Amino acid sequence: MDTMLQRGETLADPFPPNWQYDPLTGIGRVLARLKITLMEAMDAELAAFDITSAQYVVMVNLGSGQADSTASLCKGVSYDPGAMTRMLDRLEKKGLVTRERCPEDRRKVRLALTPAGTALYPDIVAAAGRVVRSLLRGFSAAEVTQLEQLLARMLANGAAVARPDYDTN
Repeated sequence: MDTMLQRGETLADPFPPNWQYDPLTGIGRVLARLKITLMEAMDAELAAFDITSAQYVVMVNLGSGQADSTASLCKGVSYDPGAMTRMLDRLEKKGLVTRERCPEDRRKVRLALTPAGTALYPDIVAAAGRVVRSLLRGFSAAEVTQLEQLLARMLANGAAVARPDYDTN
């Protein structure tokens, strides 16, 4: 049964009428702290490759084919275009990303990993995997699967509310 909310759809409130969200201990705080913890651990693990967690996100989006332009990167990871341009400048200076004008439309710039970026890609993905495994220590495989499914549902619900054009597939 699909329990994700669609635009305009409502579900019965699963909380008792007197329930109040606690911003200090609620799931929003837990998720925010988890993201900070994940990024700090990623930064530490990726330091050996001279890559930050933010640069990792860009490289994964380019290397996996999820993005090929500054605009698609910004949309996919909610970055400011100016900040993204500076990050791409740093990755280009490191020889990991290239920018090429689109021959069909010279206003567009296509982004891609360089051969050095492509060679580094499996190593940084493996490093990220080590970080995630360390955060999931003590979880069973079934719990990991369930957590992924629950978080994916929560993400889809939030995306449907915040960005009705968001592709949840």
